[in-house]
Amino acid sequence: MKQKLHYLFVVLSITFVTKSFSQKGNYHITNGISVNGAITKYNILTDNFETEQVTGYLGGFLATVDIPNRWYNVSFGMQLSENHINILGRPTFISSEDAFIEYKLFTAQVALLGHIKIIEKYFTIDVGPMLQYNGKLELKNKSQEAYYINNYNNLSASDITDISKFNINGAIGASAGLGFINLKVQYIYGFTNILKKLNTKNLDTSGNSEKSFKGNQSMLVLGAVISF
Repeated sequence: MKQKLHYLFVVLSITFVTKSFSQKGNYHITNGISVNGAITKYNILTDNFETEQVTGYLGGFLATVDIPNRWYNVSFGMQLSENHINILGRPTFISSEDAFIEYKLFTAQVALLGHIKIIEKYFTIDVGPMLQYNGKLELKNKSQEAYYINNYNNLSASDITDISKFNINGAIGASAGLGFINLKVQYIYGFTNILKKLNTKNLDTSGNSEKSFKGNQSMLVLGAVISF
């Protein structure tokens, strides 16, 4: 799936992103490309687990359509990230010792964003939808596979790795800078239940009043964008 998304982005980039100018009425439409890098703070908002957000990394591309005499720009882009999250557990079934179980999650997000020009070329508010494909929750430390998840009697760390792969998100943020280089902050919220697939696994949920799994991802992105 990662390869298919990559091919789609390359085709769209070749078609739309090369620096060009066109006439539409009285407006000169400028197409450009931007690259961005960022750190992420990732979490899953859920009543099922006790979680801790951890720093991850993100990189991506944006194809931007700039209409100088309008109050907005639009962009299409893809970003790839490796996110990290800790979930509270315990080493053995009867252990009273708590320990965070460390997971990482790879995501590929395709976004269509509108950029509201607060100060043209220098400050925008960015908002729009995202389609996400992600892998499984991957244990960073294989020795924690047999750990148990807190708030459950018999749910292991490896039981909860196979989460939902396709998710729909919303993003809102802001970009500020000199036009060709900008700092950005972005908040991404998952509208879909990223833990939904766990409900099909017939997992042992004894010990917890929540009989089904529900969680919405939350990601804070802090980074920089360079435009060409």
